[in-house]
Amino acid sequence: MLNDIIERALIEDIGDGDHSSLACVPENAIGKATLFIKDDGIIAGIDLAHKIFKKYDPTLQIESFIVDGSPVKNGDIAFQVIGSSRSILATERLVLNFMQRMSGIATQTNKIVSLLEGTPTKLLDTRKTTPGIRYMEKWAVRIGGGNNHRFALYDMIMLKDNHIDYAGGIEPAIQRTHSYLKETGKNLKIEIEVRDFIELKKVLEFGGVDRIMLDNFTPAELKEALLLIPDKYETEASGGITIENIREYAETGVDFISVGALTHSFKSLDMSLKADFGN
Repeated sequence: MLNDIIERALIEDIGDGDHSSLACVPENAIGKATLFIKDDGIIAGIDLAHKIFKKYDPTLQIESFIVDGSPVKNGDIAFQVIGSSRSILATERLVLNFMQRMSGIATQTNKIVSLLEGTPTKLLDTRKTTPGIRYMEKWAVRIGGGNNHRFALYDMIMLKDNHIDYAGGIEPAIQRTHSYLKETGKNLKIEIEVRDFIELKKVLEFGGVDRIMLDNFTPAELKEALLLIPDKYETEASGGITIENIREYAETGVDFISVGALTHSFKSLDMSLKADFGN
């Protein structure tokens, strides 16, 4: 998947050639470029940058000075790349685009994870990602200290409000899910979303799930709900959770908190790759 994403991105950006570089940079020119950090945050995408450079031109040499997940500040140097000037120019924007976005996600994730320190709650991402590059964005969440929820629709059963409504209710939704898993021979965890205490009671009476997501519960309601849920169920809070109130949610003792904003509402970290003529 990672190689496919890189290949598609290179095709998208270069097409039949980087004509700006081909037009004015000598074919045998050798250059060096330095990646400068221009914001404070958490760096992510250095390993990916290595893969992109090597995918395009295996002769490029990269020297990294920091690793993914490191705190960085304005003025720091992440790495230097040496080799064909044309190759550096052809891959420059792709490397920056991915690294800026990944670092923004890692920075935001790290900030929220720090708010949960001292609690048992783990921070989860969601499927609210950029189509086509989910792998990179969920990678960035891990670099920032968060945890990945399911990757996609195929690796976990999640019965959300629309599934329940279309299925005709909680009981038929769970019952049909178990029949489907038995028929297909698939071994997938089952999570179900509840919107209120009435739905929670139905889930607890029927059983047959691994995790219960409590959607748009207030911290007080969540605390009350957790008293009703046996330890055999994992619990997750989602909806209406912000940086300002996430600590209050975590202090209820919920197992997981999922935050879509990790991958859909972040500020990219500013950085630049500049030609370097120093020794």
